[in-house]
Formats: sequence, C-alpha cells, structure tokens
Amino acid sequence: MEKIIASIICAGLIALIVWWFFKKNKDVTARASKVNGVQKIEIEANGGYSPRVVMLEKGVPAQLTITRTDKSNCLKEIVFSDFGIKRTLPLDEPVEIEIDTSKAGEFNYACGMNMYFGKVVVK
Repeated sequence: MEKIIASIICAGLIALIVWWFFKKNKDVTARASKVNGVQKIEIEANGGYSPRVVMLEKGVPAQLTITRTDKSNCLKEIVFSDFGIKRTLPLDEPVEIEIDTSKAGEFNYACGMNMYFGKVVVK
C-alpha cells in the first residue's frame, strides 16, 4: 500500500514539473510607442516577460525598459543573443536596453537560464 501511495505522489510531482516547464504561456504582444523619435516600451520580468512579444518599426531607434519584479534567480539576466546583449536585471530597478532596428526580422530573447523567452519583431 505504501508503494502505491509513493508511486502516486511521484507521478503527481513529475506531472507538476512537466506542466511547469512546458506550459504554454499566452503570448502578450505590444507595439512600442514613439517618444521624441525613439520607440519605447516597458517590459516586466515576473514569472516570464510581459509583454512577451514586442513590435518595433524598422529603422527607428528603440529602447526597451525592463524591470524585474520576480525574486527568482532565473530572471536576474536577460540575453538578446542576436544583438550580442547580456544584461543583469537588478530587482525592482528599470534597465534600459537599446535595440538595433536596422534589419527586419524576429529576434528571440531569454532569461540567463534559458527558461523564459520573449521575442522582438522588427517590421
């Protein structure tokens, strides 16, 4: 009987872990607003990134302001590998990141542990 209970608990824990790491979060998309000729958008890092998808206009300077409100170590860093950017995100402090919009395309970014993802779309 104890083996059955232990097996059920283990199966439940495995299911919870699989769900946590492979769940599909809703992709929230937002378009940057223009302020004095610069595209600006704020992103919150809290259990992921919100908005997760950022739309930018090609050829217009862009600035992302990212604020980490989640205490987890995973979100301490953000990496934009296509742009060669890796930045530390201090807790509750906005960090500004300039994005090159000279080329159109979809550019992925992720946390330092590659568990949370987002995308910058330049059109």
